[in-house]
Amino acid sequence: MPDVIACRNLRKYFADVKAVDGLDLSVASGECFGLLGPNGAGKTTTIEILEGLTKPDSGDVEILGLDWRSHDRELRERIGISLQETQLTEKLTVFETVRLFRSFYRDGYDPEELLRDLSLDEKRNARVGKLSGGQRQRLGVACALVGNPDVLFLDEPTTGLDPQSRLQLWDIVQRFRVKGGTVLLTTHYMEEAQRLCDRVAIVDHGHLIALGTPAELIAKLEARNVIEFTSEPPLSQSVVTAIDACAGASAHKGGWLLRVHSLAEAVPQLIAAVEQEGAKLVSLSTHEASLEDLFVSLTGRELRDA
Repeated sequence: MPDVIACRNLRKYFADVKAVDGLDLSVASGECFGLLGPNGAGKTTTIEILEGLTKPDSGDVEILGLDWRSHDRELRERIGISLQETQLTEKLTVFETVRLFRSFYRDGYDPEELLRDLSLDEKRNARVGKLSGGQRQRLGVACALVGNPDVLFLDEPTTGLDPQSRLQLWDIVQRFRVKGGTVLLTTHYMEEAQRLCDRVAIVDHGHLIALGTPAELIAKLEARNVIEFTSEPPLSQSVVTAIDACAGASAHKGGWLLRVHSLAEAVPQLIAAVEQEGAKLVSLSTHEASLEDLFVSLTGRELRDA
């Protein structure tokens, strides 16, 4: 089957800033695809181009086998978009808002049914301005779904939400996929990417720097565990990388992240190195390797860094 979302050699520059610089991506039918990157990496510009909201300087974009230049109206009928912050009219009620968005499409869901599916029926007559953050996010997704789209674009849909609201939105995404829908999302939460996404693309400075399933990407660290530590004074990079059990290291918050296979071997070696340097261990914690660790190793930054 052809790709549902595809871009080739995509470029978008703003003056001297190369927001997107020769990006190639493809998303298969029924896939949940995650686009990750630090602020300024180009992911928001990329998704806006794919959504038809921003024109690229060059490159090709196809959604559902169609291009925006020749099939603008048809594509808008077949995609749903939930932005980072959906600005809705606060004086309208929840039902009036969904009914308004439903009127934009030739076909779609019954607003009452959709409100029940998204657990918004109890807020049917509440004004948008009175909703909580989680309720606003679900309403934004309801507006994206009301046209019964084939493709759903979600730009950081759970940023700032409490854990319960985040789980509710995850459930909405999973139910959309069960019905055969395709999802492209950006997120600041690695757990979200690992939970929802079949594949993940990591972009930085407008370039694709890693692509694969979450498990494939984590395996690139070549280590099962990570030690996070700080010392006073800090150890130099040469001292850290000289630890036999260390498979790699990244500077992190004034300390280091060490990628290791065996904690039983690495921790004693680390303590010995700290003592040999005449330093004092200030903090030490361990965890299983994750997408977050891969991201730090590739970009030198955390996903949520400003």
